[in-house]
Amino acid sequence: MKQYNNPQNSEWESLCKRPVLRSEDLDEKVQKIINAVQQKGDDALRQFAWQFDKVNLENLEVTLTEIEIAKSTIADELKQAISVASNNIRTFHTAQKISETPVETMEGVSCWRKNVAIENVGLYIPGGSAPLFSTILMLAIPAKIAGCKRIALCTPCDAEGRINPVILYTASFLGIDEIYKVGGAQAIAALAYGTATIPKVDKIFGPGNQFVTKAKELVQKNGIAIDLPAGPSEVLVIADQNADADFVASDLLSQAEHGSDSQVVLVTDNEFFIEKVNQAIARQLSELPRIALVSKALENSFSVVFHTIEECIEFSNIYSPEHLILAVEKAERYIDKIQNAGSVFLGNYSCESAGDYASGTNHTLPTNGYARSYSGVSLDSFVKKITFQTITAKGLQNIGNTIEIMAEAEGLLAHKNAVSIRLKKLNNG
Repeated sequence: MKQYNNPQNSEWESLCKRPVLRSEDLDEKVQKIINAVQQKGDDALRQFAWQFDKVNLENLEVTLTEIEIAKSTIADELKQAISVASNNIRTFHTAQKISETPVETMEGVSCWRKNVAIENVGLYIPGGSAPLFSTILMLAIPAKIAGCKRIALCTPCDAEGRINPVILYTASFLGIDEIYKVGGAQAIAALAYGTATIPKVDKIFGPGNQFVTKAKELVQKNGIAIDLPAGPSEVLVIADQNADADFVASDLLSQAEHGSDSQVVLVTDNEFFIEKVNQAIARQLSELPRIALVSKALENSFSVVFHTIEECIEFSNIYSPEHLILAVEKAERYIDKIQNAGSVFLGNYSCESAGDYASGTNHTLPTNGYARSYSGVSLDSFVKKITFQTITAKGLQNIGNTIEIMAEAEGLLAHKNAVSIRLKKLNNG
């Protein structure tokens, strides 16, 4: 990890730029995949399955038999862990349900909003070297609470055409049985536009590699809703001299193991603490199975020393991390100073892994600085908010003149007449 000591404010923006894994003509490559799926449907999906995964797929959809076989292979200990995590996630997201009451803006004029579930949603679940079954919990549970009628799940299979059993178990545990053996940008295209086997959805959720992320970006330009812009995972840890170097090192490594394009950042007011963390990273890194991948991510990562914790937080607000850990004494007193972050973890024992799996908050979060303007996935992500209003005769008499004056000022006389004609009939009895 590179180290910077008290960089000038003018340098902060450049430090906050994320690493990018270069892929020549990424936009063009992904657009070709999308076009092929639009034109050839299932045939294109089978072609890409062979091209990218060397698997010959006859059936794109997972059968109930495959699901039952997978369920029988999952250890009871893991089933129990999934159940505990599920309960916590359900509890947190259920608490987000809000019943909005009508508001009388003036006598006879009432307005309100109603939450209506998005009917058809598609979930993309990465299934490569790290099958993210936890993401099924994070996406399917709020979708179920919201009342989405159809939940379709796409995830890649292996060379034998099998999906990781824990992905199938988790989906089944949550009542999802519409599962497709499709990964990559082609899965996003199938969910966005539909094929003979995979009906299109109204909104697409879920993380993925740069091809998946680019595909989501491109279909969004064509009017297909997505959850949020999400790229490589990241964490920023703010630590003072009272933090535990072993804890901090473990949090940095936990995010670095997501991928070589991940980034981890340590920000502190104590230069000597950085060396302690570096030593702890070296000890822990040697015991990790994904050491090459983690080491590459660390090359793209850095630490920064500032004079005060307040200055550390100012820098964090510029960086706008996906995950922010405050490993500082009395962390709660800094809450109001945090402006930009996807999810925040307070204190030495609030490890980021808890949010990734089981504390209850959602781990589908904005990355790459998008936390400045986006929230993470929540119950609201799966609903539309429709406004309603009712105006009585008395209400129209109270508000009518205001509408007429404004409509005439805009030169929209038909708008004015819609009020004037009603008022005239009311005045004539």
